[in-house]
Amino acid sequence: MATNDYESGLKMLEELTTDAQQIQDQLLGEILSKNAETEYLQGFLHGQTDKQLFKKNVPIVTYEHLKPYIDRIANGEASSDLLLVEPLIGFSLSSGTSGGLPKLIPTTAESAHITATFSKLYRSLMIKHFGDINQAGKRMELMFAKPDVETPSGLKASAVSTRAFKGSSFKAILPKLYTSPFETIFCPDTKQSMYCQILFGLIQRDEVVMIGSIFASTVVRSFKFLENNWKELCSNIKTGQISEWITDSGCRNAASLMLKPNLELADLIEDVCSCKSWEGIIRKLWPKTKYIGTVCTGAMLQYTAELEFYCGGLPLVSGFYACSEGAVGINLEPLCKPSDVSYTFLPNTVYYEFLSIKEDCVTDSQNQVQLNAMSHHEDTGPVDLVNVKLGQCYEVLVTSSMGLYRYRVGDIIKVTGFHNNTPQFQFVGRQNVALGVDMERTSEADILKAVAEAKALLDPLGLILTEYTSDGDTSSAPGHYVIFWEIKPKEGNNNNKNGKELDPKVMEQCCSKMEDSLHFTYRMYRKENMIAALEIRVVKQGTFESLMDYFVTKGASLSQYKTPICIKSKEALNILDSRVIAKFFSPRTPIQDN
Repeated sequence: MATNDYESGLKMLEELTTDAQQIQDQLLGEILSKNAETEYLQGFLHGQTDKQLFKKNVPIVTYEHLKPYIDRIANGEASSDLLLVEPLIGFSLSSGTSGGLPKLIPTTAESAHITATFSKLYRSLMIKHFGDINQAGKRMELMFAKPDVETPSGLKASAVSTRAFKGSSFKAILPKLYTSPFETIFCPDTKQSMYCQILFGLIQRDEVVMIGSIFASTVVRSFKFLENNWKELCSNIKTGQISEWITDSGCRNAASLMLKPNLELADLIEDVCSCKSWEGIIRKLWPKTKYIGTVCTGAMLQYTAELEFYCGGLPLVSGFYACSEGAVGINLEPLCKPSDVSYTFLPNTVYYEFLSIKEDCVTDSQNQVQLNAMSHHEDTGPVDLVNVKLGQCYEVLVTSSMGLYRYRVGDIIKVTGFHNNTPQFQFVGRQNVALGVDMERTSEADILKAVAEAKALLDPLGLILTEYTSDGDTSSAPGHYVIFWEIKPKEGNNNNKNGKELDPKVMEQCCSKMEDSLHFTYRMYRKENMIAALEIRVVKQGTFESLMDYFVTKGASLSQYKTPICIKSKEALNILDSRVIAKFFSPRTPIQDN
């Protein structure tokens, strides 16, 4: 990016955030003018485009309300007659792991243009803070494409990331700017893809200036994979021959072009990887790395401790907030800690409205935003982007050029400040993703907070909580919360696979700490024995990789995968239960407020 382009990107950010209200109103007007005659909007607006009429007549909806229209388009009806006038180029598949099954989101050329504009703004910020890494070396980004799903209409449904990987502009820059060959990204076997992408990243270690993936969970998984396979990788580098179990023709062809015998490099990597502790391993293997680029906020916060262990002080950069439905925010301070990240909405992407949450958000001792309740104010309607209040929590609604009107994304955010006239926010959690075994409801944010408090008790034991999820067990009365933990030693020697080194007293304290950290209603119900003692089930190392593999086989994109905070699938629950190595229960009722 030339200096003029970089400066113009920063200037555009200032203009967008200063003129937010005007840009939002103009965007809504354009969306309604284009699509007022569609079957969906005609039924509410009768061809009119007035903003107040839109807010009065067009209902607030979920995906289930729009699904019949989207299904008709997917089955061959003209989209211009139903939801939106602009021709579709396909559908985006949501990740399908945070709130349910994957959704089909209409995609147009206009949405692709919005993505390109965002990329320009994001890159301008990165150049401001890190310099132009495209001129400094290569990115070792773990990227995994999913096969397209062809709908009866002939339109293809793809993960957002997969569509980006297929773009002509990405293909053009891939060999120069990334360590992963195209064939490895599109390898249908995720294990072979992971192995080869790490292998090629090691071969090009002296050129790597940035490491990352879309989500922190993928980065952590890659380094767990490296821990388990570094000897084989070194053997491949030493001999110049790829392992026989790599059978994908694309991966083997890429290896034949890049892999040459290199005894010196293999010995160097072996010396680094055979050390007692893997703390700071990223700096040792890739010494020119400037930062780790990956989303570490929201549900991804659980991975930051292990990432920090691996990265040896490198910045963890959560650069942006985005979802399949088009809502976009950008982190204007990429060097701040993951726990302090606030995103700034970009007002030119979609038209935003916000439903106020009844109970205010609070901030815990670790500066993490938490939510005390998930109900909405009944006496206030949605507010516009510039009218949100500092410190208040909201559910996000979007109206977009992709045929979504007053659509509930399902994300809960807290307003943390303003940049010019545009609000900044922290992601709190997902609406309707909660545990409940009686009349209580425990939010995703509640679980995140309780785990953050409890896992600190593992530090003196030299243990790290690598991943977790939860379930409400009602197989007996009263029901109780089950928290699945995968734990490993900080030294990375993988000796803790059978759970014998776990101190039962400390683990029981973890159970009690979680209960003490949960909301008032939960603690009251526990005191009245309406909920039984919280249970932590420790699972074998590698269990959450198996869980990820399961969701990938069900259609989730590995690049977009997020470990569910709460498990809803019986099959997924069976995977976890079959790998439990130890169980611990809270020995007392939680502390009650005075």
